[in-house]
Formats: sequence, C-alpha cells, structure tokens
Amino acid sequence: MIELEEKMNIDPICPHCSTSLNKIYFQWLRGFLGRRYLYFCPHCHKVLGVSHRKGFWMG
Repeated sequence: MIELEEKMNIDPICPHCSTSLNKIYFQWLRGFLGRRYLYFCPHCHKVLGVSHRKGFWMG
C-alpha cells in the first residue's frame, strides 16, 4: 500500500524545463460530453496533463 502525505512547503518541478512550479496554468477545452482541462507550465508552456470532469448526470 502506498501512503499519501500532503506537503505544502515543497514546490513541484516541471518535467520539461526543470523550473520550480509555484503556479500552474490551465485552459478549459470545449467538448460535447463533460469538461476537459489542459494543465501547462507557466514558464515553458508545455502540457503537464489533461483532466476530464463528467457532469453529474454522467455518473
């Protein structure tokens, strides 16, 4: 089992430009089903990840 621990005093590092991330930009993507968000580095603008939020009616 992997333990999960919150750390607020450490800034993550961008895997692309190796800059400390104290802020992450995001952009809403238009789509037919649910909402998608694109997360990217504020320094090099490379994509860090994409999330998908389903509406309440989609389960």
